[in-house]
Amino acid sequence: MEREAEGAARDARRDARWVRAACRRGSRAAAEKLVGAYYDEIYVFAYRQTGCKEDALDLTQGIFMAALRSLPTFDRRKASFRTWLYRVAANKAIDARRRARPAAVPLDGVEVPASGDFSAQVRNRLFVEQVEAFVSTLDPRAQAVFRLRLFAEKSFPEIAETLGQSESAVKSQYYRLVKRLREEFGAHE
Repeated sequence: MEREAEGAARDARRDARWVRAACRRGSRAAAEKLVGAYYDEIYVFAYRQTGCKEDALDLTQGIFMAALRSLPTFDRRKASFRTWLYRVAANKAIDARRRARPAAVPLDGVEVPASGDFSAQVRNRLFVEQVEAFVSTLDPRAQAVFRLRLFAEKSFPEIAETLGQSESAVKSQYYRLVKRLREEFGAHE
């Protein structure tokens, strides 16, 4: 636990140096280091929400473009760079979901697996899409809690820090959302 704290403090100091260099001196190298340090984990966050490599790449690029444009507003006294970046990422994911339109996929030429339960896979994917569509209609704060918990696999304390809310408020939003999902969709097996 102590090593994790030391590592996080070291990363925070490193990130602060890169942010200062990118903002004050316009250092492209520092901006690239920031992107490089967090690219993989932000891409995974985006991919878990889109389920598509190309869409995840687009979303990841949008997240970093927004973060770099907003870099002068970053205040390390309020949050770590990682926390701030996840706030940007959650907001961009919400924006992307609002703009998303389901694409029709023709079934001609689609190879159906011979083994396994293909219909169960399709039902599960449709269920996830229905849940995602429902969540996308909710308040952006509730959406952010949902996305950070499920797709970024953040703990409640991490989500609270990211969103600038109390842990109890985050838990309350999350469990209210889970209750609404159960009411809306019933038991899904």
